[in-house]
Amino acid sequence: MKKKMGNREKTFLCITIPVLILFFCFNTLPLLKGFMYSLTNFKGYGTYDWVGLRNYQDLFTDARVGRSYLFTFKFAIVSTIIVNVVSLILALGLNGKIKGKSALRGIYFIPNVLGGLVVGYIFGFIFTYILPAAGQAMGIGWLSNSLLSNENTAWFAIVVVAAWQSIAMNTIIYISGLQTVPEDVYEAGAIDGATGWTKFRHLTFPLIIPFFTINMVLCMKNFLMVFDQIMALTKGGPAQSTESISFLIYQNGMSGGQFGFQSANAVIFFIVIVAISVCQMKFMGKKEEQL
Repeated sequence: MKKKMGNREKTFLCITIPVLILFFCFNTLPLLKGFMYSLTNFKGYGTYDWVGLRNYQDLFTDARVGRSYLFTFKFAIVSTIIVNVVSLILALGLNGKIKGKSALRGIYFIPNVLGGLVVGYIFGFIFTYILPAAGQAMGIGWLSNSLLSNENTAWFAIVVVAAWQSIAMNTIIYISGLQTVPEDVYEAGAIDGATGWTKFRHLTFPLIIPFFTINMVLCMKNFLMVFDQIMALTKGGPAQSTESISFLIYQNGMSGGQFGFQSANAVIFFIVIVAISVCQMKFMGKKEEQL
């Protein structure tokens, strides 16, 4: 006999169905339509013809796309390392027995509250006017010109801005992990003479590695999709040296008449991000099991 659905199950169903509909309309459906357009020569307007896999073939021979992937991976790797190192150091300090640590946690979290474009425009003014003026006053040659105007330094300026804003959330996650470590562990370690680096390496880090995994995966994913900082600071310049994949898809897809071609780029980029995230999760999962 079929079991009748109770009021509790009906309530859960009424909550779930609208969410699923919204998810399908604003996530799954655009993804499917994007894949469809990737098989066409659609320019973003007017009619289009089916071209099959030609857009995907052209992606692997387009030098501009290749440069954008190289820049994006370089930016994501460097930013992920910097953010996690600095965040972990800050978390260790803010988790210690210091005065006013609650206020300091609030202050360090402020960058995360601000929008990416707002932060980008503020730092753009700093890099363009304040730092060059300070460099000229102190006679520092490399600082006398805007970092954003040099192909060799513009990418690192974007790293600084993205890292400054991302450190806040990662620090909070690490603090949450540090607060789950029992005091008994440290007391036992102190009896065995564990202090400083030895204490962190053999006691603290193995116990917070699940939080480290979360931060690594989220950082890499977010930095691979970097857009706001580039839009506010360089718009892909100078000479397309800071053109990320997301910015290239937006720039050429929306206003460059390459909607179909960049849709194919977006599909490949989606697969790349998913593959990297899965590899990270599997690798870090093995590390957790070993520890």
